[in-house]
Amino acid sequence: MLLAQASLRDELVSWSWISERWDQVWEATLNHLQLTVVAVGIGLLIAIALSAVALAWRPAYAPITWVTGFLYTIPSLALFSFLVPILGLGFVTAQVALVSYTLLILVRNIVAGVDGVPAAVKEAADGMGYTPLRRFVAVDLRLATPTIVAGIRIAAVTVVGLVTITALIGEGGYGVFILDGLRRRFSTPIVLGTVLSVLLAVAIDIALVLVERALTPWARRGVRH
Repeated sequence: MLLAQASLRDELVSWSWISERWDQVWEATLNHLQLTVVAVGIGLLIAIALSAVALAWRPAYAPITWVTGFLYTIPSLALFSFLVPILGLGFVTAQVALVSYTLLILVRNIVAGVDGVPAAVKEAADGMGYTPLRRFVAVDLRLATPTIVAGIRIAAVTVVGLVTITALIGEGGYGVFILDGLRRRFSTPIVLGTVLSVLLAVAIDIALVLVERALTPWARRGVRH
């Protein structure tokens, strides 16, 4: 038994070990995806609100980027260590930390995208009687979609990587495999968790590109012309 375990540990990747744990892989995939989607979704809603404030009152843009930039620079382990005594272990702590890392990216891209909307289009919407809120939602955000989606892609890929660290506070998705491998000095779960994290990041990025293409058909027509 001990020899078998030793042989298993000597392999870089034990396919037999992986094949016996597909249910755990599926569970970790759902957990990793849930943590990522919820964090990016909440981050996007907060970033839209902050961007609306910054666009309506320009002096607010600098303080907003200072605060979100400060949150972005905090090392993830330090942020989790700070939050655990306050919020405890688990989903909420993970989300607070993950959302904080999305805000700077999303706010910058939303503001840059809306700033890039031609002034003539904004004046036309105003002339049609759009209220500032309606113009922001129906015109500004819609035309800024390519820039905003680019920010969401960066934020999503960033969060996919950070989710692995939440294994230290009882969440983690694929990070559970990496942490398990490190504790047992067993390379298979480390390789499995790392490869699956990369594949999930690539899959989410491709999905967001397809979403962008579906939401901005005018962009493709412009390219053809």
